[in-house]
This record gives sequence, structure tokens and C-alpha cells, in this order.
Amino acid sequence: MSSLGVSITDPALEARVRVGVREVETQLAAAVDSPEKFVAEAAAHLLNAGGKRFRPLLIMLCAEFGDPAHPDIVPSAVVVELTHLATLYHDDVMDEAAMRRGAPSANARWDNSVAILVGDYLFAQASALVSDLGTDAVRIQARTFSRLVQGQIRETLGPVEGDDALAHYLSVVADKTGSLIATAARFGARMSGASEEIEATLTEFGERIGAAFQLSDDVIDIASETGDSGKTPGTDLREGVPTLPTLIALRSTDPESERLRSLLAKPLTDDDELAEALTLLRAHPAMQEARAYVHAEADAARALLATLPECSAREALQALSDTVATRLG
Repeated sequence: MSSLGVSITDPALEARVRVGVREVETQLAAAVDSPEKFVAEAAAHLLNAGGKRFRPLLIMLCAEFGDPAHPDIVPSAVVVELTHLATLYHDDVMDEAAMRRGAPSANARWDNSVAILVGDYLFAQASALVSDLGTDAVRIQARTFSRLVQGQIRETLGPVEGDDALAHYLSVVADKTGSLIATAARFGARMSGASEEIEATLTEFGERIGAAFQLSDDVIDIASETGDSGKTPGTDLREGVPTLPTLIALRSTDPESERLRSLLAKPLTDDDELAEALTLLRAHPAMQEARAYVHAEADAARALLATLPECSAREALQALSDTVATRLG
């Protein structure tokens, strides 16, 4: 399962996970369909562009701590992935993105209004599906949706005067990324009938590992020469988007960092300034501090797994935690 970002050494587990993820793919295609031809085309746009299906994969692994054949597991994975897809449509509008997953974004192909409405349609489809999974599932989904929106609002507004910019950013990452991955892990445990203790542990694991992966992308965006994060290196710097390394660097007070701080205080639309900022930031202690923070989050996630029953799924989740460190080099 390396194509999905995790190593599974147990052939039987790998087979079950592959079957589950394939069924999620089938049901996703049905869920985005519509009698309205244009709605069907626009809603399937990002689905057809691909994606790692990380959240459905996590649900399948977490379901191994109960009954992995429970009929509610795949629909819950579809709910989570539909929600994720919907946020991508809205994010592209907020970010004025031209590309998504190597294809023109929906807002670029059509316009912002269409992208927003398609995102709303996908949220509605997710709500319809989750309603069949019971009141508790609806409540979990609603609270997750609330966190997603609040995270986006805080990101859009930015920190207010007196706020710690780094703490603000970490809270945005927790809500915009960690919350949905936590819900994926929680649904996998809950729908399979795992114990409340296991569900709580896997939920916290999902929250931590989700944030760790997002923050590792922040580091890779600076450190990589080849765009391993899926973006051209320095994209966030060029657009003036705050990330973990840049926010840590901006907190530095030493005179040697003055030039870097002045560059990071604005969008870097000039190619020479961008190149200079990348060079300075790559050599700055902020990069090591950012790596250490990500490693600590991944280690904390891995430590949670030690309380779970020994099984192949636990080993796979441990490997997933190790992947964060591997990505950082």
C-alpha cells in the first residue's frame, strides 16, 4: 500500500484495506452523480483528478480494532472524503488557486460561484449519507464541519493584535486539517464497534498525525529542491502564506536574521528576493526547530498507539507515523 503512503506487511490486512478503499471509490462516484449533467460534471471534477484517499485508508485501518466488515464503515469513509473534496472546492476559491491535483481548479475552469455551489452540493451529499449512520455520526460530522469553517475563518482573518502568530497558525492547522483526519480515525473505530477507549485513542492519533503531515509539508515546501510537497518550492513564500518555518523565523530577534525577517514580512513576488529568502531560511535555525516540532508531533501520535492491542493494523499506523520523519529526510 505504499502508493497510499503506508506500509502494510500483512497480506490479509492489505487485501481487506484495498477492497475497502476500492468500494469507497465506487460509492464516491455514485455520491457525486446528479441528474443535472453540469452538476455531475463539476462535482466529479476533483474526484476524477485523483488523490491519495488518505482518509478512507485511515478509516479502514482503524476499523481493524473492531469488526472491519461492518457495513457502516465504507459509507462513513465516503462521508469523510466527500467533506474533504468539498473543502478543496472552497479552498481554491479562497486561495484563488488555478490548479488542483495537476488539473485546472473548478474556479479556474468555470468560476468562483460554480466552485462554491459545487462544494455546497458535496457537503449536502455528505450530510445525506451521514444521516443514515445515526444521530451520533451526524453530531460528530456537524462538529467537524464547524471546526473546518472556524479554522478557515481564522485563517482568512489572520491573528488579531496581541495574538501569538505561531499559536494562531497551529490552531488553524488543527481545525482545517487535524479535525477531519481525527474524524476519519474516529469513524473507523466507532463504526466497527471498537471500545470507547480505543476510539478516543485513535481520534487523538488522527488529530496529531493529521497536523504533523500538514506541518511536514510546510518544511518540505522550503527544504525541497524538487517540489516533493506537490507544489513548486517556495510557493507559500511567494504568496506570503504563513507556515511553520517562516513563523518561527519571524520570532527570532538576532541581528543576523534581520534581512530574512524583512523578506518574510511580505509576499515575495520578485524571483531574486524569493531565491534569497529560500537560501537564508534553509540555513536558519528555524528549519531545525520546525523539523523538531513535527518530529515531536509524530512521536506523540506514535506513543498513543502503544496503548492499543498488538495487531497488523497497529503496525501499519506506526509505519504511518514513521513516514512523517521519512518525508523530512
